[in-house]
Amino acid sequence: MTDTLAGANAATAEQTAVAARLDHVSKAFGRPGAQQLVLDDITLDVRPGEFVCLLGASGCGKSTLLSLVAGLDRPTAGDITTPGGRPALMFQEHALFPWLTAGRNIELALRLRGVPREQRRPEAERLLALVRLGGAYGKRVHELSGGMRQRVALARALAQDSRLLLMDEPFAALDAITRDVLHDELTRIWSEANDEAPAGPGGQDGSGRQGLSVLFVTHNVREAVRLAQRVVLLSSRPGRINREWTIDIPQPRRIEDAAVADLSIEITEELRGEIRRHGQH
Repeated sequence: MTDTLAGANAATAEQTAVAARLDHVSKAFGRPGAQQLVLDDITLDVRPGEFVCLLGASGCGKSTLLSLVAGLDRPTAGDITTPGGRPALMFQEHALFPWLTAGRNIELALRLRGVPREQRRPEAERLLALVRLGGAYGKRVHELSGGMRQRVALARALAQDSRLLLMDEPFAALDAITRDVLHDELTRIWSEANDEAPAGPGGQDGSGRQGLSVLFVTHNVREAVRLAQRVVLLSSRPGRINREWTIDIPQPRRIEDAAVADLSIEITEELRGEIRRHGQH
C-alpha cells in the first residue's frame, strides 16, 4: 500500500513539474504514401511559470506545433500532455466578434468557462483593466486600434483561466512602437501572475495553481530574446529542435538593450545558417 501511494505521489509530482510536455512528437500532412513531414521527433518540456519562445523560419512548423499543443489537431506520432488542463490560445489575428463590444467578447469566454452571469461583467472589467483598457467595456471592435484589439484578445485568452497561454505571433501585424508597448504589458502580466502563484509543486496551499506559463511563437529574433526565459530554435523542412538558449538577461528588458542585441545576433546567425542549409529565401 505504501509503495502504491509513493508511486502515485511520484507520478503527481512529475505531472506538476511541467505545464506542457511534448514526447517525440511528429506531424505529417497528406494522404498515405504521399505525406509531407512537417514536424519530426519534437521533445520539449515547458515548466510551470516558464516563458518559452519557439523561433524559426517561415514554414518550419511553429504554428502547427502550437495547434497540436492547443488540441486543435493531433500528432501523427508521439504524445502531448498539458497537466494543468486545456491551454488558452491567442491567434495572429485578434479574432474578436465585431458585433460584440470589447467587454462582451471577454464575457463570452467567461460564459464558456461556466462563470455565473452576475460575475461576468465585473470579471471582464477587471481583465480589461489588467491589460490597461479600463473603461473600454462598451467599445465596439471598429472603435479600437490594432493594439487595443490585441489587448482585448489577450484579456479574452486570460479569461479562460488556463495556466498555459499559447501565443501565435500575436504582435506581428503591429507597428514597432505598439509592439514594444505590448511586450511590456505581456511581461508585466506574466510576472504578476507568477509572483502571485503559491510556491512549491502544485502550490503549497494545494490549489494546484503554478503561475502562468507562456509558449510564444515568433520569427522575430529580437522579440524572442526580449520576452523569453528560453528560446527554442526549430530547423526547417521538417521542423526539429535545432538548438536552445537560456536567457539570463534580467527583466524588464528593452529591445534595444546591448545584451538583447548581442544575443539576437548570435541566434540570427544560427537561424541564417539553418535557412541556407535548407535553401530557403
